[in-house]
Amino acid sequence: MTQLPKDPAMLLSYINTQLRDFYPSMNELCEALSVSKEEIDRTLASMDYRYEEDRNQYV
Repeated sequence: MTQLPKDPAMLLSYINTQLRDFYPSMNELCEALSVSKEEIDRTLASMDYRYEEDRNQYV
């Protein structure tokens, strides 16, 4: 499993950058990095961010 930032704001920046630069979908990112989408969703939801598939980013 990839070591993700623990701080929610840093995680948001990291994930959105990865999605923008390397992965066409959240599922592909999670598979490639062996991370849990549910865990990321839960962490970012604590800051009122949700994944928007059509934008391929958390907003």
